[in-house]
Amino acid sequence: MNWQYSENYVQRSLPKGRHQLLLVIQNTGDVIRIDDVVATLSIDRVRASQLLSRWTKQGWLRRIEHGLYVAASLDLLDCPLVLDDPWVLVPALYSPAYVAGRTAAEYWDLTDQISRDIVVITGKGVREKHQVRHGIQFTLRRTQQKNFYGTSTIWRKHTKIQISDVHRTIIDMLDRPSWGGGIQHVADCLYVYLTISGRDDAKLIEYAKLLGNGAVFKRLGFLVEKHQKAGNLRQYCR
Repeated sequence: MNWQYSENYVQRSLPKGRHQLLLVIQNTGDVIRIDDVVATLSIDRVRASQLLSRWTKQGWLRRIEHGLYVAASLDLLDCPLVLDDPWVLVPALYSPAYVAGRTAAEYWDLTDQISRDIVVITGKGVREKHQVRHGIQFTLRRTQQKNFYGTSTIWRKHTKIQISDVHRTIIDMLDRPSWGGGIQHVADCLYVYLTISGRDDAKLIEYAKLLGNGAVFKRLGFLVEKHQKAGNLRQYCR
């Protein structure tokens, strides 16, 4: 969400509560925290928490987790606000985390299929592998912090997000084919990867070794065995 309001707009004769909320939205990122309200309005945390609770009850904000809120709809201000990029919820809800699997494959143009969920690998403890937050479905897998390699940083509006790079995306899907939408879709993504200019067989194998799952090499070797662009991958897998 990229809110830009003119100073005159913010200073209209609005009720104090709505005026304050507009200031908070203008000065925060995509997800609003108690500290954002404290810093913007120069109030203490107790008062900030009370305001967030009031705005949520009034329908102006939606609570996605303890201490985390996103703008809902401010109809009374003639300014419809919606969360137009659900990726911004990933670091707020699951950090440390990165977008992975079929979701990352779509981002890197390895597939034309559009995922209904957002696949996330997280270092945070999660009780349920499938969660719905703010109407968005997340598919989650927990891993140790040492496995957070092969990622890239991207910006979505005001939010910095980690995503598996194109090589790690392939390895993660070979590790868990279900995360790639099934082995056939994983194969399709792999074959696209073999044709891109950024292909790097050495890095692909390096990531697979770091992951330490022998099944990755078996699946990769099987899928490239008869592919004309396999190059040295067959030898690597052996």
